[in-house]
Amino acid sequence: MVPIGGGPMNQDKIGNFIKTIRQENNLTQKDLADKLGVTYQAVSKWENGKNIPDLSIIKKLCDEFNMDIDELLNGVKKEKEKKHNKIVRNTIIALLIVVILFAIYIVNNINNSRNFEFKTISSQCRDFNITGSAAYNKDKTSIYISNIEFCGKNDDEEYNSIECTLYENNNDTKTKVSSCDRKKNITLKDYLKDLDIQVNNYSTTCKKFTSNTLSLEIKAINKDNKTITYNIPIKLNDDCK
Repeated sequence: MVPIGGGPMNQDKIGNFIKTIRQENNLTQKDLADKLGVTYQAVSKWENGKNIPDLSIIKKLCDEFNMDIDELLNGVKKEKEKKHNKIVRNTIIALLIVVILFAIYIVNNINNSRNFEFKTISSQCRDFNITGSAAYNKDKTSIYISNIEFCGKNDDEEYNSIECTLYENNNDTKTKVSSCDRKKNITLKDYLKDLDIQVNNYSTTCKKFTSNTLSLEIKAINKDNKTITYNIPIKLNDDCK
């Protein structure tokens, strides 16, 4: 037997400890032997203090019964209540840290929201009536378009599909900002009825908006597979400061 650790080991104490653990788990000597891959005679020798398990078996015992090696070699269970209290204490500390960080996050967001100003969004197209708002600060803009109405000629046609896209225009370049869901077999009026567009953390700041910075494009494909496109310029009713 290869000694484990630096000091002498009490085989009787170790044997009694193994027996106690086995009985607490309602195992016979054969049951324990089968779990560890040894004979029941080996278990009997351990419990009678005639021998102690090999290092590999000691590790299996500790893994099986969730204990430390020094508990087995000393033949004494550690104070589990202390370990439990430590876990509870550490858990409480972790929760307090999470609560503090969340509170800081909420305060920061409240403070940031106070820095936002709001402007009204409308359309510059006589065939469409658009209402919405832009919330902005010096770093970013959020856009919310809540109502789009078609006020041109009567159009009760049911289209194969309708979709829309919000663009940012820069000279001759168009960059997609947001897109709407495509819907099939629907009239333009019904499509616009429940349509709203929301863009958070839009990188272009309000000061960079001009009368033609944003535009809404609506594409409708009719039953003859002909595409009808509406381009709707969008403006802020007041200049950003």
